[in-house]
Amino acid sequence: MSNSVDFDGRPFHFIGIGGIGMSALAYVLANKQLPVSGSDKYPNHITKRLESIGVNIFDRQEANNLLFFRSPTPTSTNEVYLEKQGKIHNIEQGMTPQVVCSTAINNNNSEYKAALELGCPIFHRSDVLAALIALHHSIAVAGTHGKTTTSSLVGYMLLETGLDPTIIVGGEVNAWKGNARVGQSQYLVAEADESDGSLIKHSPKIGIITNIELDHPDHYETLEEVVDIFLKFAKQCEIVVGCNDCSTVRNRLKPTISYSIHSNTDADYSVTDIDYHAEGTTALVWEKGTVLGVLKLCLLGHHNLSNALAAVAIGRNLGLEFEDIA
Repeated sequence: MSNSVDFDGRPFHFIGIGGIGMSALAYVLANKQLPVSGSDKYPNHITKRLESIGVNIFDRQEANNLLFFRSPTPTSTNEVYLEKQGKIHNIEQGMTPQVVCSTAINNNNSEYKAALELGCPIFHRSDVLAALIALHHSIAVAGTHGKTTTSSLVGYMLLETGLDPTIIVGGEVNAWKGNARVGQSQYLVAEADESDGSLIKHSPKIGIITNIELDHPDHYETLEEVVDIFLKFAKQCEIVVGCNDCSTVRNRLKPTISYSIHSNTDADYSVTDIDYHAEGTTALVWEKGTVLGVLKLCLLGHHNLSNALAAVAIGRNLGLEFEDIA
């Protein structure tokens, strides 16, 4: 794998661009006016969304796909495409793309082998995400469970309070009609995956850790191996927001800011008077022993209340008034 991701105009080519994590990155890069192409054997509504913003999608994975941006000529398809997208002047003649792949792509993949032969810079998906995180005031959401919900809630909170974040999540969200949105502010909210150990590549301003359990047996044999990854991640965060209801997070990671949905804890943020009803959930939120007010959610379940409380902790850390968050 190569070391430095180039956001200054060199094209990107995604092998397996239809995946939820890959497509989110491709969407962000394309919206930042970078040339993007990708291949996927199984085109879907996600690849159609990418095509609608100018990403060139190949439904076969073959070596020639990597030459799409190379040496454009006045009569070539790629010149017409690039002129249409206003990107032709960003690409030097003979330039090969930066190739992005996920853990699912093996060394026998035809495009991966072609990238090696052409000398293309090759990046894991997490490398590109890490580079984007480093460029922003980033909030990375990690944990065995609840990452997508928590990152969506944090992103929605920042969006609704006018902070205009860039958001990259592992699911499709109605509020921005997909798995990513591009904002114009310094803020970026990203879901950070621990399944393959790549979590340790990220160094965000704020890291959220929802919980830690033994999962992904194809990569981890023991809970201690999982804990070690999260400890390394936590050390690379300026601020760690952690759930005290998980004993491993509470005792091993010792978060900078803690939250709990139980009232009998010493967490920085907690709740009482929890009420689940037909419209969702309400709870009284406390900040270091002081009542902030009533939080209203259109979601049910203790786990969703916990995820929302993490978002409250983030909002308060960013200086938002509770009334604007709730």
